[in-house]
Amino acid sequence: MTAAADPGTVAVHRRVEMIMGMPISLAVRRTDGVRAGLDAAWAEVVADLREIDRIFSTYRNDSIISRLGRGEIVLDQCPPEVGEVFGIGAEANRRSGGSFSIMLPTDDGPRLDPTGVVKGWAVERVSQLLTELDDVDFCLSAGGDMVCHTATEQSPPWRIGIEDPRDPTKIIAVVPVSCGAVATSGASRRGEHIVDARTGRPPTGIASVTVIADSLTRADVDATAAYALGCDAVDWLARQSGLLALVVEPDGHCITVDNRTGTPKIIGRP
Repeated sequence: MTAAADPGTVAVHRRVEMIMGMPISLAVRRTDGVRAGLDAAWAEVVADLREIDRIFSTYRNDSIISRLGRGEIVLDQCPPEVGEVFGIGAEANRRSGGSFSIMLPTDDGPRLDPTGVVKGWAVERVSQLLTELDDVDFCLSAGGDMVCHTATEQSPPWRIGIEDPRDPTKIIAVVPVSCGAVATSGASRRGEHIVDARTGRPPTGIASVTVIADSLTRADVDATAAYALGCDAVDWLARQSGLLALVVEPDGHCITVDNRTGTPKIIGRP
């Protein structure tokens, strides 16, 4: 999980709604002159996320994805967003060698669960409504995974605190992000809810993975895939270009993987 820390003494305005079973929070700097537009954009963000929840929630029996999983409808009868999410999931499955999948193995057979794609994809999608506002810096977070945006080169970056998976009340690192996305996967908040789709078992040898990338869809999927890979997370992340990652081992040891330039650097490996 991650948390936004405010830079300097810049005034920050916040909004929070519970959607998709998690807090969706917006932190905004420099709202002078755009308050009405910001209120309208936030209302649209909330409405769009509620509609996405209506389509993709695995907790609602009447959601599109639940009906699809039960075989009551077929993919061609679903909104186009479902096909888009399935495509992202298929590509992530290929890149991760099968550790990431929207079809999770269970004792009763494969179960459709695209939530590993939907959260990051949804927040990135609605964040576009906020980037259209002039001269506004914002950080839009869903359960700790977030899109950060600064409107000008003079804007200070958002400082993102990465929680210690052994004690979520503590911060293990702080990363400045101007325009980009941050996602963390681990078991400290929700228990062992992530499994290696190849085996159906939770990973071992890893406590958390945080990925910083240009896209929250990418950051969220790659953090989940790397965490599912367990002990192989660092080597896999080093092969994924365009990201910065922090891998925390069970004893608290941290390994940084920087592959933003296409030449991977691994810092902290024993």
